[in-house]
Amino acid sequence: MSSTELNDLITEFKDWLAEAEQSELNDANAMSIATVDKDGQPSVRMVLLKDVDERGFVFYTNYESQKGSEILDNPKVALCFHWKSLRRSVRVNGIAEKVSDEEADAYFQSRARDSRIGAWASQQSRPMDGRFALEAAVAKYAAKYPIGEVPRPPYWSGFRIVPHRIEFWKDKPFRLHERRQFNVTDKGWTKEILYP
Repeated sequence: MSSTELNDLITEFKDWLAEAEQSELNDANAMSIATVDKDGQPSVRMVLLKDVDERGFVFYTNYESQKGSEILDNPKVALCFHWKSLRRSVRVNGIAEKVSDEEADAYFQSRARDSRIGAWASQQSRPMDGRFALEAAVAKYAAKYPIGEVPRPPYWSGFRIVPHRIEFWKDKPFRLHERRQFNVTDKGWTKEILYP
C-alpha cells in the first residue's frame, strides 16, 4: 500500500465516524488516549476528537494536565474509538505533535464562553480544595473577562496524533471478528489481516 493511500484510511475512518454520529447516543467523537509517565506507568482517559485529516487526529487540552505533561515528555500515544452501536472500533498508534497557535486560537474561540473561562479557572489534574475553589476561580476569570474575547491561556492548546498504525475492527459472528491493520513503513503503508 502506498503512502498516498493514507487518505483512503482517513476517508474510511471519517465514514465510520459519520455513521457513529447517527447511532451513538452521546459523543461519537469520544476516544480513549493512552500515555505513559516517567516511570513507564500507562494512563488512559477519554477525550474528544476535534479534527481529523491526512495529517492526523486532533484534540485539545491543558498542557499542564497529567496527559499534557506526559505527552510533552513522551509523545508516543495510542488512541481507541469504540462505537458499541455499530460494533466497531478503530485503534491508532502514533506520535503527538503540538498544533499551531493559529489552530489552537481558532478552536478556542469557537468554544462556548463559559468553556473558555473554565480553561482559565481549572488547574486540570491537580488537587483541589473543594468545589468552592473552582467556583471562586471561575468567578475571578469571569470578572477579568466580562465582555469581548476571552484569550486562550498559554498552557491550553492541542495535539495532533500523527498515525503510524491504524487498525479497523468489526464485530463478526462467533467472535471471528474482522481486523485490518495498516502500518507505515519506509515504502508507505502496508496492510495486514489479523487473527481475531
